[in-house]
Amino acid sequence: MPSFAQTHSRVTSYYLLQNDVDLNEVLIPAARWKKPVLIVPALASEFTAPENRPVFENMVRELATANYLAHIIFGLDKASEKDVKLCIDILQKAGMNNYVIQWNDGPAFSGIYQDLEDAGADLSQRGKGRNVFMGFGVASALGATCVGLLDADIRTFKRRQLDRLFFPVLVNNYPFSKAFYARWDGERLYGRVKRLLLDPFLLALKRKFGESKNEKMLRLVDFLLSFDYQLSGEVVIDTWLLKKMRYALDWGVEIFTLVEVFRKASQVAQVEFTRGRFDHKHQRVSKEDPRSGLHRMSLDIISSLLHALIVEEGLEVGEEFFRDLALTYESIAEESVKKYSDNAEFNGLNYDRESEEHIIFEVLSKAIVQAGDFLASPGQAAERLLRLTASFDEFAPYVKKGLQQAIIEVEEKIKHQSLDVRYLPSWERLLWRLPEINTSIVDALESDKQRFSVSR
Repeated sequence: MPSFAQTHSRVTSYYLLQNDVDLNEVLIPAARWKKPVLIVPALASEFTAPENRPVFENMVRELATANYLAHIIFGLDKASEKDVKLCIDILQKAGMNNYVIQWNDGPAFSGIYQDLEDAGADLSQRGKGRNVFMGFGVASALGATCVGLLDADIRTFKRRQLDRLFFPVLVNNYPFSKAFYARWDGERLYGRVKRLLLDPFLLALKRKFGESKNEKMLRLVDFLLSFDYQLSGEVVIDTWLLKKMRYALDWGVEIFTLVEVFRKASQVAQVEFTRGRFDHKHQRVSKEDPRSGLHRMSLDIISSLLHALIVEEGLEVGEEFFRDLALTYESIAEESVKKYSDNAEFNGLNYDRESEEHIIFEVLSKAIVQAGDFLASPGQAAERLLRLTASFDEFAPYVKKGLQQAIIEVEEKIKHQSLDVRYLPSWERLLWRLPEINTSIVDALESDKQRFSVSR
């Protein structure tokens, strides 16, 4: 029998106990006086590449039957004018009438991005985070009361999965809803970053904070652990919460979103998206290259979480904290691998235990130390240099000329750079700086709408 336990005071879990319940009929009247909007960020290759197009077309067909949605925003990245026309053709052939095209590379939205840059939002880093951030702004400008987010590469997508995600926010008035599911394809377990990094890493933090009796940090870690799939990209957020939240642009976006939700919302929901297989793109490990694959993803997640704890929550750490944390993580992660191996054997699934242990010790544990050193090294290096220059008379002439002051100034500069985790300001803040931005976004949408209606 499926679980239906409710074990966290701030998180309500919606479990899928029956597959044949059609929530669409409940959502339509609930949306009558509201304006739910969905954002689908997509690279052009996700509908132009022959191997990807069937996945995108299936999603569009399913979404066309979500009659409770006021708008479906397709945020298109790396798309030419020809690509946009192809996307519109796919949407119209599926019978979708409520679509909105956010052409990020077009002249109209290029101007919006420049206005936001001028207002202090660093959007120079291209990618999904930037695309989604603009999508939130578009949804706000269209008057959305709640906003959903759905990746464009879900191979097993069904509309009823989205219905479940919107239900807590649209019907039960929760400010935030997040999907959870099992990442597997019928033959093997996926979700390696969640299984091998995030859960053991959070448990390692919990163990250390438990030893130090740091209740403040324990509350945050317990909140993050209460989610069955913290790294899922499928969420629905009430607009009032959305406007107050800051955003990350890198792979740390999901974990930082949960940290922001912890700070700004009192009661939230997680929803079982599906009990069947759930499959989308998988990342390669990239052991030797920290700029790509699971290696880059792990560094971003660890850095975002540690930045939130150390810089924003005021966690004090000593010189050995990160290496002790990495050792604790290794112990817990190794135990987790045995559990996953046993579970895979129980279900007759393929499981490469040695490969997963290799990822833990050769990539993920080192990523924890690497991210920690990056956060802590400026202060440690400056402390050693100050002690060294004060201990030997040979440095006295240089100290008189301001050597130690220069060390302190450089420390502050490097510290600021090392802790720059590229968080974007909230839309509430940007709307205060640019009260006309909503009008500019609507004008950009209308400009592109005219452009492509004429070109057809």
